[in-house]
Amino acid sequence: MITHSSTQHRLPLAGILAALLGLTPAFAQQAGDKPAAGPAAPSAAPEASKPMPPLQPEPTTVPGRPDIPNAEVAKQLRNVAPLPFGAPEDQLPVAQLKLPKSFKVEVYASGIPNARSLRLGDKGTVFVSNRLLDKVYAIVDKNGKRETKVIASGLDRPNGLAFHRGTLYIAEGTKISKLEAIEDNLDNPPKPVVIYSDFLNHQSHGWKFMALGPDNKLYVNVGSPCNICEPPATNGQIRRINLDGSGAEVVARGVRNSVGFDWHPVTKELYFTDNGRDWLSEDLLEDELNRVTKLGQHFGFPYCHQGNFTDRELGWGRSCDEFEKPVALLGPHSAALGMRFYTGKMFPSQYQNAIFIARHGSWNRTKKVGGDVIVAKLNKDGSVKSWEPFLTGFLQNNEYIGRPVDVQVMKDGSLLVSDDHAGAVYRVTYGSTKVASVETRNPKSEIRDKSK
Repeated sequence: MITHSSTQHRLPLAGILAALLGLTPAFAQQAGDKPAAGPAAPSAAPEASKPMPPLQPEPTTVPGRPDIPNAEVAKQLRNVAPLPFGAPEDQLPVAQLKLPKSFKVEVYASGIPNARSLRLGDKGTVFVSNRLLDKVYAIVDKNGKRETKVIASGLDRPNGLAFHRGTLYIAEGTKISKLEAIEDNLDNPPKPVVIYSDFLNHQSHGWKFMALGPDNKLYVNVGSPCNICEPPATNGQIRRINLDGSGAEVVARGVRNSVGFDWHPVTKELYFTDNGRDWLSEDLLEDELNRVTKLGQHFGFPYCHQGNFTDRELGWGRSCDEFEKPVALLGPHSAALGMRFYTGKMFPSQYQNAIFIARHGSWNRTKKVGGDVIVAKLNKDGSVKSWEPFLTGFLQNNEYIGRPVDVQVMKDGSLLVSDDHAGAVYRVTYGSTKVASVETRNPKSEIRDKSK
């Protein structure tokens, strides 16, 4: 297990948002256990008019004692609100961002409020999600200029995105829907069609991350609805379903809240980030990078954290040896989110099949950490050799000027990075690469809503 290893000076970075509005082929074919509790996964699209499930109250660990610090400490640990309309391009912090030698970063798109998950379409469209707002965006590169359009709105925390053969899949708080042939209809997008809705409705960790696996199934996290609790049997897991919403099964359990995963390009094993519990201390617990080697493995939550620390309330009588250990620890409260294996050809060879991980940054530390993109380099057996900072500078004087959320490898080998604080997407390139211009408009009105 790797804690951290750096060949560069590590910069303390990051924080979090406040709400705006009130494997191998054998692995892919294993028969997993079904999600416990709740109705069976539908084999056909459920009714789009199905009412949203009632909101679940957040469980508390000890009756009568909220698991939070005292009031005086809490005043120092307030969350970080994103810019409501995103920052204008000329106010984005590009000049303050740092990369290794011969890399450069520039603005790919701006004025996208709360820009979160990134997905690439077959025809080059970059799709961008929201967590705090209700929209999904499409960035189109046309004749050397980029334009951003709203392709879906009125959604419930549409954080998760996946793309397959022309169809964009959107994971909301309580359902998954699809937009077929979306790249051919960006100016007149269809209404989302619901394919799956077997989720509880909860605000704490209720948003979803989603990706398409090498088995052509949709993988989605189902977060634990609390800081620390015994989650419902339907939660604290990564689940997969068929593209029509049928065949739901559990891939991994004991997962507190994963907001990023991807598959090793060679072994096809699933790797995922997981955010550790809060309020033990400023230096505990560390976020994790995990690897699934067998369907249905348990990764410890809520009994064991970071592979070596039993929980002070729920860990009594349990041992961390019962559970899968992380392959790397990624820093205390660093909010490790989106991740991708690098399979492009633009970057130097030492980055091939390495993992780029966006650390959104801590919000409940007096000295913040994260707010960067790191790169984890692997050994031949899939273990993590080391990780080091890659894109830094989002944290200045213990304040965030940006907060990375997700990464996306482009067809030309460049790397996109979303920033939900500044409402932007950046592009990282190596060497001399020409970049299309970005149309600069008033961020309050620059994006045309095509979904209405």
